[in-house]
Amino acid sequence: MLEPTGPSTIKSPDGTTTPTTASRVTVVIVNYRTPDLSLACLAALAGEREAVPGLRVILVDGGSDDGSAGRLAAAVAEPALGDWVSFLPLSLNGGFGWANNQAIRRALADEAPPAYIHLLNPDAEVEPGALARLVAALDARPDAGSAGSLLIDHDGRRLGSAFRFPTIAREFLRGAGTPLLDRLLRVAPINVEAQGDDIVEADWVTGASVLLRAEALRACGLFDEGFFLYFEEVELMHRLHAAGWRALFVPASRVRHIGGAATGVVDGASAQRKLPDYWFRSRRRFFARAYGPGWARLSGLAWLAGFGIWRLREIAGLGRDSAHAPGEWRDLIRNGLGAVGFDREAAVGRWDGPVDRPPAWKDHS
Repeated sequence: MLEPTGPSTIKSPDGTTTPTTASRVTVVIVNYRTPDLSLACLAALAGEREAVPGLRVILVDGGSDDGSAGRLAAAVAEPALGDWVSFLPLSLNGGFGWANNQAIRRALADEAPPAYIHLLNPDAEVEPGALARLVAALDARPDAGSAGSLLIDHDGRRLGSAFRFPTIAREFLRGAGTPLLDRLLRVAPINVEAQGDDIVEADWVTGASVLLRAEALRACGLFDEGFFLYFEEVELMHRLHAAGWRALFVPASRVRHIGGAATGVVDGASAQRKLPDYWFRSRRRFFARAYGPGWARLSGLAWLAGFGIWRLREIAGLGRDSAHAPGEWRDLIRNGLGAVGFDREAAVGRWDGPVDRPPAWKDHS
């Protein structure tokens, strides 16, 4: 159980302090066969403890079955980690959302539950002040349910971090891969950019480093456990948005990210790697859950129509060779355009729901 910390202060990176009773933060890191990266993630996070008093971490092993659990358990038992990191080994690989839900439920059931939950990928390393800046952003915006970091690669280049929700029009344009069409249709691009370090609103922010308000999770539910991997944070933030909670993009909160370390689907590299089947099923489920079952089929048809335009341009020598993942159109069709029965069923995890119950998707896989 987490120990109560009481009212405290948040120390910003410039050295000023702000009194707050919402400084308690629990970080959830879900490891899957990446123990070296998980320990490096913890080492970087240790520097945030002074700026964010009472910081606690729940390190989860998502059924790695490769020796990760033993190694991480031994590391957490060491004095350097034992007083602020707890270890939660899970018996199965239930997916990103399910594994996070197991830790979030335990954190919110504590006698002194945190005001915020920070989800952090094991292949991410926070830069100094990253977490404090997310906390300050949510402290300043009571209507915001989430605040996301700017992801950068090892060379400091910006990666996709904040986005608008997928729509039928954006799926058509994604398939077409034709900038002229984007301008003609005047559809705002999926990526949300910020000027300098200005905080801006987005529809959703990446789950690789996002601070979630516990109050919003209690009101709207945790991750939908019908997703195995991908689109689960999009669906969660779509649900939060529908309930009136805003999402903030905080570029001053910088996090170095090695995308796809556990899945093999690397940030920005889907055009070089085949997408797994569960990506298509998750995409289909998102459209069905967020907009209605009919939208799943329409979104797929829109992408295929756009892809037809891109293919004609490619034949004419105008298309980019790497605009889409290999075999993407075949895999989209093979995994089904229309919503299946399970896509119509909600599987939103309750914050006070049972722990360790297998995820809903497992009964329908």
